Amino acid sequence: MKKLKTSVLVAGGGTGGVCAAIQAARSGVHCILVEETPWLGGMLTAAGVSCTDGNHNLPSGLWGEFRKKLYDYYGGADAVATGWVSNTSFEPHVGERIFREMVDAEKNIDVIHGYWPVKILKNKKRVTDVVFENEKNEIIQITATITIDATEYGDILAMAGCDYHIGRDSICDTGEEGAPREADDIIQDITYVAILKDYGAGADKTIRQPPDYHQHAYNCTCRELCDDPGRDVVDAQTMLNYGRLPNNKFMVNWPVNGNDYYLNVISQSRDERKRELQKAKNFTLGWIYFIQTRGGFRNFGLAEDEFETRDNLPFIPYNRESRRLKGIVQLTVPDLKYPYRYRNRPLYQSGIAVGDYPLDHHHQKAPKQIEEKFPRIPAFTVPYGCLVPERIDGLLVAEKSISVTHLVNGTTRLQPTVMLIGQAAGAAAAVCVEGGVEPREIPLRVLQQNLLNAGCWLMPFRDVSPGDWFFQAVQKVAVCGLLKGRGIPKGWANEMRFYPLKNLSGKEFLTCLAALIPKAVSDFVDIEKMNQKKVISRGEALETLWRVIAEPKPGSIKSYYKDVQPDDESFLSIQYFHEMKWTEHWADDHNFHKERTLVRLELASMLDGIWDLFSIYPGFIEPQEVSDRKGKL
Repeated sequence: MKKLKTSVLVAGGGTGGVCAAIQAARSGVHCILVEETPWLGGMLTAAGVSCTDGNHNLPSGLWGEFRKKLYDYYGGADAVATGWVSNTSFEPHVGERIFREMVDAEKNIDVIHGYWPVKILKNKKRVTDVVFENEKNEIIQITATITIDATEYGDILAMAGCDYHIGRDSICDTGEEGAPREADDIIQDITYVAILKDYGAGADKTIRQPPDYHQHAYNCTCRELCDDPGRDVVDAQTMLNYGRLPNNKFMVNWPVNGNDYYLNVISQSRDERKRELQKAKNFTLGWIYFIQTRGGFRNFGLAEDEFETRDNLPFIPYNRESRRLKGIVQLTVPDLKYPYRYRNRPLYQSGIAVGDYPLDHHHQKAPKQIEEKFPRIPAFTVPYGCLVPERIDGLLVAEKSISVTHLVNGTTRLQPTVMLIGQAAGAAAAVCVEGGVEPREIPLRVLQQNLLNAGCWLMPFRDVSPGDWFFQAVQKVAVCGLLKGRGIPKGWANEMRFYPLKNLSGKEFLTCLAALIPKAVSDFVDIEKMNQKKVISRGEALETLWRVIAEPKPGSIKSYYKDVQPDDESFLSIQYFHEMKWTEHWADDHNFHKERTLVRLELASMLDGIWDLFSIYPGFIEPQEVSDRKGKL
């Protein structure tokens, strides 16, 4: 048996795992990434689901970086907008190459392929080692300070003794509209994706009829192959263009009498899973055979230049659902729908990853009829507590096994969000290693600051991006609960907006100050007069702030602005804040324009510049609970 040691072990090199490893390495800690298949990237590559869903307007962190590399490879955004299910479609082998290059660029990552976890070692309730095995019965034991479960089925968390859920939750347990009365173990359908290629007119790529083929299973998959004239289905070409990829290839992940298949192999052994998954493979092959023989698409065959497999099918199936951790926080539908409603549960304040996809399940092939009603939701943030086991230490959970309900899994499972969850897990693991703390003890604001520095959104504000100079300040005032956004349910691309250029009223301005320094506000501000102001000017805001923080002595202050002179009552405050660089982005052509109304982005930049908000809002503290702390001057 070979023994290895590392700071961070990532078990599973899938969509989330590869991002966890990259971020941990970039954070300065050594990482070993263990992946059973020959490929990195999981559902985006090894499973062939290379049409991304969601976060087109939220290119956060490593998701945005990965997408930019796709743009560079294919020649821009339009070159990957080839199908109608996604704005970003690519050949799986290209995605794998990009992930591989990103990993290879990090000297702190060692990658091991061909091994899967078989045993966990613990010291009391703390995970210390994971034992892996390969096809040759060779064993590797890896000791790690922090282990990240990024496996497809949540195998690590189960071996570690974590509590978890499989299947649908009861409404009695979650209080979720749309949940069943009784819980059960029904999960979402899986799909064994196929990548087809158009080999041109005259080509015959017809495959052999697969076992257990029944053509009626695919009846009405498209209009031309439907014996029910009243059935509203798309035509064959539209069906194929659903997952059209560059270079005349087509992703087959078709939900309408297509190749979705019901299997729940989560709790089975590796050998049992392989035997059962062959049924899903055969079902996909049956769909291909059906459209080739019944639909005349003989020129569409399995792409032979994608996967290094005997059957030209992906290495793994598309698993939409796995074990779901029982974490220190469980994200529910009400949390998504009403992020600001529950004052004793402000989960948005611990956000670490964002998503904008609606609640969406595949249950057409379930063993019993499933009827679900999904409420509309805005764009959302995933709280850090969803990654942390309730009872077990030394372990973080990523991929699709985080602590969410079955209903919420319908949106957190999508590829970009899973990438960001993985990135957050890697960043958290690095903080744990460097600080010598357990995941449950992590200084949350340190983690969030590291994610902001990596270009990640904490709150899913579509109208504020990392390229904006005020991005971090806006994110901080938002997760500290001082200024809130507005959620907008919007179909397949939900939104949340901050409205950075919206004017602030005196009452809003005063509310923020009162949350930060309540005693000073009551001593130095005419509260009644300020509350009555529908808008507040820049000059008034700075003058008020200057007085509230105890009128610091100006010393020898120069005149920086042509429109603010020494005889102006706002002169001292404006010059003072200019020297502190808290207003350097406000001026143009050496004019300050003190009469302009104060807008939300300006207040955000002021508050964070003066008070360093993350230093005084360490986590779930609500604004009204903050003690009287003065800013760092």
